[in-house]
Amino acid sequence: MVSSHSSSTPVVAGWREWVRLPALGVGPVKAKLDTGARTSALHAFDLTRFERDGATWVRFSVHPWQRSADDAVYVECPVHDRRTIRSSTGHTQERFVVLTELELLGRTITTEVTLTRRDEMGFRMLVGREALRQGFVVDSGHSYLGGRPPRKVRRKNRGVATGGSTRGTA
Repeated sequence: MVSSHSSSTPVVAGWREWVRLPALGVGPVKAKLDTGARTSALHAFDLTRFERDGATWVRFSVHPWQRSADDAVYVECPVHDRRTIRSSTGHTQERFVVLTELELLGRTITTEVTLTRRDEMGFRMLVGREALRQGFVVDSGHSYLGGRPPRKVRRKNRGVATGGSTRGTA
């Protein structure tokens, strides 16, 4: 994988952070940083494989908020690979793999991301060690070392309606 940051000094991240996938138009998304997982995974649904200019592409939708279908993002991108992934429970699943940018703690890296349904999982995204080895160290005793998005975004992520007045943004 290629990293776009120039510093060799690792950035310390918490075990959960807010990330963006700028090339896919997705973010902010609350992600779990998981050194036990090799590849990153994104909650994706309605996956459809198709051909474009002789290459295999995938069309899919992303719900960036936990417990909510609001603000769905519709994505089309080239398929980088297809792999059989073994989950932490031992089940195997063939998944599409896309190559995309991941923005974490102000750094943008290019990494592989598998596409799978994560409805029942606590996080819409899992950032695996192949991405983390591009300049990040995970401090499992901390969360959100990169800060948090505005309160309105966090409330949407929890499935709380954001209509009406909200005080402050923290």
